Amino acid sequence: MITDENKRLAQWAMEYALKNGCQAAKVSLYSGSNTSFELRDAKMDKLQQASESGMSLYLYVDGRYGTYSTNRLDKKELESFIRNGIESTRYLSKDEARVLPDASRYYKGGKPDLQLLDPKFSKVHPDEKVALAKAIAEEAMGRDSRIISVESSYGDGESYGYQITSNGFEGETRQSWYSLSASVSVKGEGETRPSSYWYESSLYFDDLIKKGIGQKALERTLQKIGQRKSSSGKYTMVVDPMNSGQLLRPMLSAIYGSALQQKNSFLLDKIGEKVGSDKFTLLDEPHLIGASGARYFDSEGVATERRTVFDKGVLKTYYIDTYNAKKMGVEPTVANPSIMVMQTGEKDLNGLVAGVDRGILVTGFNGGNSNSSTGDFSYGIEGFLIEKGKLTQPLSEMNVTGNMITLWSSLVETGNDPRLTSSWRIPSLVFEGVDFSGL
Repeated sequence: MITDENKRLAQWAMEYALKNGCQAAKVSLYSGSNTSFELRDAKMDKLQQASESGMSLYLYVDGRYGTYSTNRLDKKELESFIRNGIESTRYLSKDEARVLPDASRYYKGGKPDLQLLDPKFSKVHPDEKVALAKAIAEEAMGRDSRIISVESSYGDGESYGYQITSNGFEGETRQSWYSLSASVSVKGEGETRPSSYWYESSLYFDDLIKKGIGQKALERTLQKIGQRKSSSGKYTMVVDPMNSGQLLRPMLSAIYGSALQQKNSFLLDKIGEKVGSDKFTLLDEPHLIGASGARYFDSEGVATERRTVFDKGVLKTYYIDTYNAKKMGVEPTVANPSIMVMQTGEKDLNGLVAGVDRGILVTGFNGGNSNSSTGDFSYGIEGFLIEKGKLTQPLSEMNVTGNMITLWSSLVETGNDPRLTSSWRIPSLVFEGVDFSGL
């Protein structure tokens, strides 16, 4: 936790930097802890506990900019640390685009608590954490003679942040998280060893789903037995909600200021243009109470707001921080997304699959890449062949290829099943006429 004494130290550090040669400064305090218990076949395999705290200084000196971090928060030591940082910054090249945001853009406070920190965090006993990881392992162990190993884990953490700038911003963040996961491997056909996993997460311990995780991991693993390639060709592609975000990631990376400024984006100069189908509507909802990813300000202290990112396939905004906006000579927005919410449809994954005559359900991506300049992509996939609305053959060692704009323009349906514990609430997706290579 960050105390009032810590905050006063941060304020002092900022003032000290200004008195010793900085024209502007930002000070960020961080503090946090996390634990994890990893079990193999319900027996303890690895225990990890960590805590950290420190201070980061962002110094603006004679048109130059430097960042420095330390976990030694003694005022006497900080004096020399800050002076040395200022002198070191003077050796750097000038970069006039390195400035603090305009003060009018900062979050001014006064909004309701986002409720991201579980007040019970310190009260969950380690024995209970281990018992949860053991219980989900036992859901799978002994349930099938082909099981080779069952791995399970419990993890949690809490983090605190405090930030102050010399031109008027002051803000504080705090958050907790919990997770449970299980992974199962089995003996498949020949020498194959199929494996799969399942996990649940939450900001609050009482909200964490604690049962069914090991069972789900086992079911997903057993479904993979007998995986092989199918024939190459164009298929309807269905992507489950565990993996649909993988296809969105290149679209978002292409609208970051860093990519746009370097002209390394296939969505450069595409604001107002249609780059996806009418089914592609994506919102940034930063102020959802009790939701992972919620925040009132970004990493610069700039106030967040509800944004339409894609509206029926039309690109509506970029994510451009102060630095890249200055370099490009455009107006800044915010540095990055908060909570991505895609418009949903009426069916769950099973309902979407039932409506496909010939297709492939993708349940995992295995390597590959997307070209940030062109949008061309190639990913290894695993999943299932869909024939007349039924899952038939488990698939692996196949590739899906195409172009991101072409792909999102072929989106024909979205599911009603996003994972609401994630900051990316992306449901199952259905794309028509996607190229797969196999046999």
